Amino acid sequence: MLKKIAIGQLTLGMHVHEFCGSWMDHPFWREDFVIDNPDDLRQIQSCNIKEVWIDIGKGVDVAGATKPETEARINAVLKHIPQPQPAEVRCSRTEELQRAARICAQGKEAVVSMFQEVRMGKAVDHEAAAALVDEISSSVLRNPGALISLARLRSADDYTYMHSVAVCALMVSLARQLSLDDQTIRAAGMAGLLHDLGKALMPMEVLNKPGKLTDEEFRIIKSHPVEGHRLLVEGGGAGAISLVVCLYHHEKIDGSGYPKGLKDAEISLYAKMGAVCDVYDAITSNRPYKSGWDPAESIRKMTEWSGHFDTRVFQAFVKSIGIYPIGSLVKLSSGRLGVVIEQSPKSLLTPQVKVFFSTKSKTYIPPELINLTKQGAEKIVSREDAATWSIEDVSRFWANP
Repeated sequence: MLKKIAIGQLTLGMHVHEFCGSWMDHPFWREDFVIDNPDDLRQIQSCNIKEVWIDIGKGVDVAGATKPETEARINAVLKHIPQPQPAEVRCSRTEELQRAARICAQGKEAVVSMFQEVRMGKAVDHEAAAALVDEISSSVLRNPGALISLARLRSADDYTYMHSVAVCALMVSLARQLSLDDQTIRAAGMAGLLHDLGKALMPMEVLNKPGKLTDEEFRIIKSHPVEGHRLLVEGGGAGAISLVVCLYHHEKIDGSGYPKGLKDAEISLYAKMGAVCDVYDAITSNRPYKSGWDPAESIRKMTEWSGHFDTRVFQAFVKSIGIYPIGSLVKLSSGRLGVVIEQSPKSLLTPQVKVFFSTKSKTYIPPELINLTKQGAEKIVSREDAATWSIEDVSRFWANP
């Protein structure tokens, strides 16, 4: 039986069925869970959510919170909570950064070679591509943020090639968040690697033009999904997911995308995934004609683009990289600026931050790691623009092991 209660009425042992409010207003990656941790209870009660639905059939009720039988019921509920599994092969960000840097370098070379061979009329070497996808998938499994964030750090001239590597990693991370099976996760990664293959046939002067495209140039660029799909079909060996993502990753759920103007239900889940991953990497990357946006600002803007993305897929994407993705510049309640270097395993709102600048004295300070999940820790009060504080190369504070 479901019951709506005020946040202040929550107690340990209650089963949270659903939060009443925006999914971005509370710090949890999930709903439908039992509150068995005092820290979780404090986080919920301090967030912007005012009410919550509880399931008294799966947890304790408000009226019985102080009765003797409640303790037995709590224990019975907690007994059946799955214990955390071993972290598979997960490793720290520091451990993974060096390996991720190597994979990024190899990935760029592989995609450059793949595009060159396509231009010469050769088919994609799917075996070599699969080996690269396996490397990227393994890195994402060990530490999701390391490779995804490093892949974003490239020169504008490298964008076309590293974009494929980054979207591959983002697709793997998103597919895992959506609880897809291992085979499908690998297929989604392959689709991310191949999604822009058609750009190999686009004129370089149009592809890398620093200014606004003319209508004719935009028409040419808009042909790359169809051209990429044709190349994959003619070359053989491409999986169904790669084909659908390549052709439809520029479709939007309101029907305003291309090449076919498909609407919501007409668009495959995998194409919807590709759309989110493609746009996020594009807007956070330096391009020949613009500098990339801050990751957190990019998430905020994407949230406002009504009709562009599938809601479920976009929510899963944000949960996979965070409301404040790695590399985001944020201001803490102390007035210090820091860069996000690691996500919290539980909360979207409390990542690990490296502070390095005081807004009060407007000077750099000794870098310090702050774990925002700890009780009494500071809170993020805003996203910040590095240019506002004359800060250059924010990446140096997080991209090095």
